[in-house]
Amino acid sequence: MISWPTPSIPSVPGTGRPVQLFDTSTAAVRALTPGPTARLYVCGITPYDATHMGHAATYVTFDVLGRALRDAGHRVQYVQNITDVDDPLLERAQRDGVGWEQLAADQIALFREDMTALAVIPPDQYVGVVESIVPVAAAVRALLESGAAYAVDTPDSEAGDDIYLDLRRDPGFGSVSNWSREQMMAVFAERGGDPDRAGKRDRLDPLLWRAARPGEPSWPAKGLADGRPGWHIECTSIALDHLGMAFDVQGGGTDLVFPHHEMSATQATVLTGERPFARTYAHQAMVGLDGEKMSKSRGNLVLVSKLRADGVDPMAIRLALLAHHYRTEWSWTDAGLAEAKQRLDRWRAAFSVATAPSSDGAVQELRARVADDLDTPGALAVVDRWAHRTLTVGGEDEAAPGVLARAVDAILGVRV
Repeated sequence: MISWPTPSIPSVPGTGRPVQLFDTSTAAVRALTPGPTARLYVCGITPYDATHMGHAATYVTFDVLGRALRDAGHRVQYVQNITDVDDPLLERAQRDGVGWEQLAADQIALFREDMTALAVIPPDQYVGVVESIVPVAAAVRALLESGAAYAVDTPDSEAGDDIYLDLRRDPGFGSVSNWSREQMMAVFAERGGDPDRAGKRDRLDPLLWRAARPGEPSWPAKGLADGRPGWHIECTSIALDHLGMAFDVQGGGTDLVFPHHEMSATQATVLTGERPFARTYAHQAMVGLDGEKMSKSRGNLVLVSKLRADGVDPMAIRLALLAHHYRTEWSWTDAGLAEAKQRLDRWRAAFSVATAPSSDGAVQELRARVADDLDTPGALAVVDRWAHRTLTVGGEDEAAPGVLARAVDAILGVRV
């Protein structure tokens, strides 16, 4: 799968600090300890609608994480999937009377444009489910052969049986979310699960392989019925293929903590006999509109593409996102966007002067704030203070505006 162009990342004097990040599985801020290469996996879109602010917040957050790791001297190996065949995509295509392949292609292209405009560094491996059928099917076969997966009779399929994971094979199931069974059951059905499916050994057992149904896309797979992958196994397989076990960070929105990240980790453990799947789990809080979660199902979306079409500077959109800490839920507002536009104008004015106060302290503090659990609001405040002093008091350092502008570009991804 083709991703999008890599933005230019300017060099900044000095080196960033080691990054600390809140780990969902331990409910604590922990120091990341990658080797020379930091391995990052972030769950991608299901391409049945355009990029809304919840998506944008997630990918900008993990873009900042990647930038902070690079600034601290690490190479970053970044993998992102695309769920380019799944029930929501098929349902939207049928509703709109278009082919599901065309709908997916159109929305993936629009997503690429939005990420390019927002200066998000693309993944090193951008992997679709459709191009991963063979390795995913191999993972499902391995689970079947080990006895960790089982078949469920599927009367509405002429191809054969669905395949499910037996969660009893992982005594550590639940260690990512630390949720109770009651909490899991409360959301399982609305987040893609099928707790009432007859023939399952446990109501929470996740679908690994869906046998072909009439009118649905399917693929042949050695040792399995013609069909397609379940949702969670795609990320397990893609991450293992490209990163291996115990990669550094698994990222996504908080709505993926359970079941998606929990199931992905359990499947990996059962497949490999090893733990952990990821060393740290980090999650972007939900972004709302008018006090409700912004989601495709609710139809209350603020789209990056629509704002861009209306002439909004993508850097103002990025600043509006960075003004909120990634672990804090918030709502998109016109006032917040207006404030971001004003901030961008002030910064550009400050970076355009011939001389300014020294930027050395500001660069160090900017690095410190971002390395401390991605405190982007604190980082913006650092630049705000420098810009205010520059525009009101002035200074004599000719290099300062350029140095700080490069730091803001390299670390925050804001081109000024």
